[in-house]
Amino acid sequence: MRRVTALCAAAAIVASTAAIARPMHQEQSGYYVIRWDDTGVCQIWNTNLTQKPWQLFSQYKVVSKTVPTFAAAATIQEDMRMTRHCTL
Repeated sequence: MRRVTALCAAAAIVASTAAIARPMHQEQSGYYVIRWDDTGVCQIWNTNLTQKPWQLFSQYKVVSKTVPTFAAAATIQEDMRMTRHCTL
């Protein structure tokens, strides 16, 4: 029984060090603006997110290019609101 406990403890240590030993620098994230079809609401979406938005009741379209900063995406979203391409 002691061997099983020691083996489990060693496996837990190896698993935790493998999870921590990721590269410290990550790729730069990007942002883009999506527009929901039924409401016209524009939303800023991060490219680092692993899941795409759920299209349960509505569909969306990507309406901008990918930009490197959130501020740039917010500027695009605000310009689209001012030209009335987005409702919110």
